[in-house]
Amino acid sequence: MVNPNLQILLVEDDPIDAEVVRRALGRAATFQSTVARAETLAAALDMLRSGHDVALLDLSLPDASGLDTLHGLMDASRATPIIVTTGVADEAVALAAVRAGAQDYLIKDQLTPALLERSIRYAIERQRLLDELRALSFHDELTGLYNRRGFFTLAEQARRTALRHHRGMLLFYFDLDGLKAINDGLGHRQGDLAILETAILLRETFRDSDVIARLGGDEFVVLAPETMEPAAMVERLLGCLGRHNRRSNRRYQLALSVGTCRFDPVQPCTVEDMVARADRAMYADKQVHRTGEGIPLQ
Repeated sequence: MVNPNLQILLVEDDPIDAEVVRRALGRAATFQSTVARAETLAAALDMLRSGHDVALLDLSLPDASGLDTLHGLMDASRATPIIVTTGVADEAVALAAVRAGAQDYLIKDQLTPALLERSIRYAIERQRLLDELRALSFHDELTGLYNRRGFFTLAEQARRTALRHHRGMLLFYFDLDGLKAINDGLGHRQGDLAILETAILLRETFRDSDVIARLGGDEFVVLAPETMEPAAMVERLLGCLGRHNRRSNRRYQLALSVGTCRFDPVQPCTVEDMVARADRAMYADKQVHRTGEGIPLQ
């Protein structure tokens, strides 16, 4: 059900077109709206942080044009449904926009209050259903972290954004040491608990904005902006791990091997390459620090 009081972001540099949209929204029968207008993509990206129910986007702006405008807005917020508005009746562009993630594509000179109202209502409902599907298909059932599909999808979006803004990123690759010994010695229920504990440790160490995922089995990854030295983040994790292992009545000790990789926007690589490089670094760390930790204590 659509919220009867909508916050709408209108990304439109033409004041006449903007007024036409405002008037059409004022005649909506099923909702009321508060409209915030941005005249450039840069302004829209800044305003989007405050949260909006839907964005109406003109593809031709002073600082962006075509599908790059749509990609820029989508990179800033995947949760906001976007309806493209344009003065060009081009079916090929319309199809490309929808395939790229827009919920609808409206021609300005064909715009009516009823058409705009229906498009907004349908866009919000489709976005809600899409978010539910993503939550099911992008998350690991055991830990609630992103799964492999979710990680690679979000990591690719982050890579494009990093390239656009010339920012570095850090990838951390973790392996839960001794999981097989825990499963064999204490049972798979304890093994699942060890995986859950690792997920909790990663959430405690990293930020909500970082992409934390379980790739499968005993392998975890974290993708984070390059705002801190990798060694400092690893040290922070080890501190959380040490405090966790010192708790009483533990039947096993948790131990992690870690590898890191830096994404350089000057010499970019694919997400797959980053994961492979961090995996190799993790394996080297495991060989150096192989101590038998992670085996059952009782």
